[in-house]
Amino acid sequence: MIMKNVTNIFFSLMILTVNAFAQEQVPTGMTQVQKNFNLYTTNSLQEKVFVHTDKNAYTAGELLWFKIYNVDGIFLKPLNISKVVYVEVLDNNQNPILQTKIAMKDGAGSGSIYIPLTVSTGNYILRAYTSWMKNFSPDYYFSKKLTVINPLKSPDPNIKTTAATYDIQFFPEGGSLVNSITSVVAFKAADQWGKGVNFEGAVLNEKNDTITKFKPLKFGIGRFIFKPENNMAYHAIIKIDNKIIRKDLLAANRNGYVMSLKDSGAGQLSVTVNTNLTTSNIYLFAQTRNVIKLIKMAVCNNGTANFNLDKNKLGDGISQITVFDAERHPVCERLYFKRPGKNLTISAICDAQQYITRKKVSISIAAKDQNEKAAAADLSLSVYRLDSLQRDDKVNIFNYLWLSSDLKGYIESPDYYFDNSNTETNEAADNLMLTQGWRSFAWSDVIKGKAPVFNFFPEFNGPIITARISDQLTKKPAKNIIAYLGITGKSVQLYTSKSDSTGRLNFNMRAFYGPAEIVAETNTEIDTAYHIDILSPFSEQFAKIPLAGLSVTPDLQTTFEDQSLAMQVQNIYNGPKLRQFYDPHADSSAFYGSPYKTYLLDNYTRFTTVEEVMREYISEVNITHVHNQFHIKVVNGIGFLSDRDPMVLIDGIPFFNMNKIFAIDPLKLRKLEVVPYTYYLGPSLEEGVFSFNSYKGDFGGTEIDPHAVIVDYEGLQVQRQFYSPAYDTEQQAGSPMPDFRNLLFWSPSINTNVKGKKQVSFYTSDQAGMYIGVLQGITQNGEAGSQTFTFEVKPKYTAQINK
Repeated sequence: MIMKNVTNIFFSLMILTVNAFAQEQVPTGMTQVQKNFNLYTTNSLQEKVFVHTDKNAYTAGELLWFKIYNVDGIFLKPLNISKVVYVEVLDNNQNPILQTKIAMKDGAGSGSIYIPLTVSTGNYILRAYTSWMKNFSPDYYFSKKLTVINPLKSPDPNIKTTAATYDIQFFPEGGSLVNSITSVVAFKAADQWGKGVNFEGAVLNEKNDTITKFKPLKFGIGRFIFKPENNMAYHAIIKIDNKIIRKDLLAANRNGYVMSLKDSGAGQLSVTVNTNLTTSNIYLFAQTRNVIKLIKMAVCNNGTANFNLDKNKLGDGISQITVFDAERHPVCERLYFKRPGKNLTISAICDAQQYITRKKVSISIAAKDQNEKAAAADLSLSVYRLDSLQRDDKVNIFNYLWLSSDLKGYIESPDYYFDNSNTETNEAADNLMLTQGWRSFAWSDVIKGKAPVFNFFPEFNGPIITARISDQLTKKPAKNIIAYLGITGKSVQLYTSKSDSTGRLNFNMRAFYGPAEIVAETNTEIDTAYHIDILSPFSEQFAKIPLAGLSVTPDLQTTFEDQSLAMQVQNIYNGPKLRQFYDPHADSSAFYGSPYKTYLLDNYTRFTTVEEVMREYISEVNITHVHNQFHIKVVNGIGFLSDRDPMVLIDGIPFFNMNKIFAIDPLKLRKLEVVPYTYYLGPSLEEGVFSFNSYKGDFGGTEIDPHAVIVDYEGLQVQRQFYSPAYDTEQQAGSPMPDFRNLLFWSPSINTNVKGKKQVSFYTSDQAGMYIGVLQGITQNGEAGSQTFTFEVKPKYTAQINK
């Protein structure tokens, strides 16, 4: 059922694009490839997550605030499928040091992470993903680099600076070199931290004759033209920082195909395919974000086939162009980037460019769509103080969704590729495309009609707690076993799941917020030979993201001290205000809804045994005691429901041994809710539900079954309130309470109205300096954009002197 829902949602997205392509005539030889591709991608809904953090560098003891945007992978519109996003902070060894789960609604969510004083100074990775995204490569999770400083844990002053190492790679256009056929070869040189480096290089043959020289255009990336000869090996000599590096080139194939793409102007692309094989037809297949845009055929004459592509028929962003031979085998592939025009224009104007401390700042925000019309947009805004630690990582929601999110690895300065004023950006963008390999899916699976396999479900309604059940003796997975999961507390939440062939249990939770104790068990009156393990919902796959060590310069040391003082002052004077949370307004009703009857036991005669209580005034039951075993028979208006005992809970946890229920001191029980009819709880059919609540939430003093698994589990994060003081009056502005905030304002939910307008105001702190405001946002139509603004804050006495 879950996978059917995913398919239906993806189909509704696909249908809008398929109709347009359906007007194109598909070459006869490619109809089956087209059909298989659509079937494969229909089951492969893609999600993209972007996270706007309030800043990029933090002090241990501070809060990290963030806003999450989740969009579909085709139109990049807000997607209301996954209701949970997982956020982690990883250290250099990819160990998660901080983790949280964020509730999502209508493709958006927000939260905060407290950075404890145990975190060491250094650089870290923040990453975010949904459960559904775990089915794909972790290279497509959102990730960004953060810096944390901890004055209480100074970095090692004797830390050794490792010598620079370089990774140099060569990428023939289309995927391979072929003897005696001219190819474009892209190259990329980066240091151990993934940053591009400048160098000079040359290609030499095995006789050490120089064939061609090359150097990068931008970010260590460039290209050269190369024609390998038969039976000749080649290598490159590269000079970087007075170091000489030798790198062998990819060996050329004796036979094969080579593709070449060029912008021929007038909105056209030309693709030439050369081969030394005897073949008749060559096919070209172009798709943008898993939506077919073009399928063409060309006759191969004298080893050459030519295609002309209308750029208007390709989607914005990154398209994948694949060449197939006459037998429909993929033989060449490359990416092409079309700069998108679908963007959100945001303006943010301050009412002044300079303020004094504790002064009101007003920001006028306006949003326009790609047609320059007023746009209702969902925005997030952060205003923070600039210093030597804060950096602009050049990543925003626009360039991430349209570029970085479709590429593997670290993309340096992605905003550069969107600069229309720079004439070399088109070439640089095409060089970047050439350095990316083949896509995440395997063409062999598509051609064979093999459906993708998914191990993780989308969380449509809330968190899914996954567990594994196995036979205690054989340790083998146990299938078709019904298990129960309860959450201790006043709200009666009980979930059931039936294990699959791998022993996997999926408990689909409702609104589950904050930390709680969960109890997972089987009906031990029937099944006692099984063991349940609660699995972590966080991904165990990691992308390779190098992190440089943090070297402490004199400027940074000063920043350390300033940040440490500000953090301590804020926590001392405003600690309680930083620990205020919003009510998540979670549904607190029991899983069975309104009970048939509620018994407040204090309203009745208090007996000394549960048996007396049940017999004397609980009219919906008949109690039996046979062979030293108590049983409850549920009675309703018709008669007995069944000879089976009903589901009996104490403080939300099921107890299957009725003798335990009847052994409880009834004076410890406050309430009983009765559901005297057959109740379907997922795969479990219950002959009624009887739910007790104790006074202390301690199960009336009885013990949970020893076969049950009890785990402390963190639900969805309860959203914290952002604190910012107001200085509306002279008395407030003159308060002796220090205000050392370096984050003046944070809001994850700034929504422009139908006129595209929004007014925001806040107050400066006692911290003078330059401040930057960063806006990120998106419309319901998928138009994304960002904007920054700056202003200066001066100490009050300095401003008075200047006057």
